Amino acid sequence: MGHMLSRRAALRLTPALLVAWPGRAQGKTFDVRDYGAKGDGKTLDSAAIQRAIDAAASSGKGAQVLVRGGKKYLIGTLELKGGIDFHLADDAELVVTDDPAQYRGAAVILANGAEGLRITGSGNINGRARQFMTGYDEVGEWWLPKAFRPKMFVLTACKGLEVKGIGFSEAPEWGLHMVGCEHVLVDGLRIRNLLDVPNCDGIDPDHCRDVEIKNCDIVCGDDAIVVKSTRQTRNFGESSAIRVHDCLIETQDCGVKIGTETTQDIHDVVFERCEIRSSSRGIGIQLRDEGSIYDVTFRDIRLVSRYHSDPWWGRGEAISLTVHPRNAQTKVGKLHGVTIRDITARAENSARVCGCPESAIADVTMERVTLTMDRWTKYNGGVWDNRPGGADNGIERHGTPGFAVRHAANVKMNQCSVVWGTHLGDSFTHALEAESVTGLGLSHFSGTGEREKDSDIAVK
Repeated sequence: MGHMLSRRAALRLTPALLVAWPGRAQGKTFDVRDYGAKGDGKTLDSAAIQRAIDAAASSGKGAQVLVRGGKKYLIGTLELKGGIDFHLADDAELVVTDDPAQYRGAAVILANGAEGLRITGSGNINGRARQFMTGYDEVGEWWLPKAFRPKMFVLTACKGLEVKGIGFSEAPEWGLHMVGCEHVLVDGLRIRNLLDVPNCDGIDPDHCRDVEIKNCDIVCGDDAIVVKSTRQTRNFGESSAIRVHDCLIETQDCGVKIGTETTQDIHDVVFERCEIRSSSRGIGIQLRDEGSIYDVTFRDIRLVSRYHSDPWWGRGEAISLTVHPRNAQTKVGKLHGVTIRDITARAENSARVCGCPESAIADVTMERVTLTMDRWTKYNGGVWDNRPGGADNGIERHGTPGFAVRHAANVKMNQCSVVWGTHLGDSFTHALEAESVTGLGLSHFSGTGEREKDSDIAVK
């Protein structure tokens, strides 16, 4: 299948494998029931479980905190420590309280500077998202959040981190948020968030390095797997050497994505062998800040992308690589060195490679990208979503070509094709539209205009 990471990234990743995934050293088991946890779903068990965590961390590396199955444990914030295996056994369920006073750091599960932390098992964490909402907006088709709603995980500056096998559901806000973590394995997570709750991302590696995310099954209202570099008060460094593979995704936002927050560089990222069953954007890169994004590969991905109601970001774009300054004060970075290969997409909107006058996208290769363009939802078409940033509040009225390339240089397309469906509207136009592009290379491109009056390729 070709190289998965650049040579530079692979060299960084090799020692990380030895640190992150050696298997749990045999140590003492700390059963949370022995520390007073009731598991009746009514008694707040946070303090008892925290006592077990603290005792395990003090006993030496390899200790296991055991949360036995058959019970529901009501919790607020738990702070995990390095060197332990926090194990949700069998069908154990942690159920979050809706009392804001029981949280620290606006997260259910916290860890800071934990080295060798493992979170394992087959149990679940129930975020009870609707308890953190004020009500349902019938017009927008989404829930409206209260002032306080916790993230499920905020794991900060952890090294040798493993999150394996567990599930979480109904996240009120972001799911697995990892900030400044290194040598990370995320394997086999089951995420069942509500599709109509905003901001309930699945997995967010943020300023992280040497990360593997695999075999995850994700349902969520917001971005499923998204690499970020958010603005922080502490310098956590770039995001790099990240590989995502063999994941199954359903979302009302973007399936696999980089951005929107890009305050430091993001590079050497691979997404491969994933299936996106539904999304508002299948594949996305949104560069909006001063960092640059480069050396990125998307390959062997099947996707479906569709329109949703107006509040949701994304307008059914199959692929959306966009660069815009976040605001008038932003000096936006550069997006270059992107490979998109062996993609099969059914979508209601274009595959876009659209930079801006301030920052053209450069050096993009598309190979064997097959688009089937059609309409099957009730929402208005003929728009692109450039938010955040861009003119007209980020919503651009535009016809719907198969491929759209704008403000770009050195874009190569080999064996790419557009197939038109049977339920198209008036917005659909050319197989390929190019505007303000230099170095556009086409080889074995296949596709006609949607209507007889439309040409196959339009160049402006």
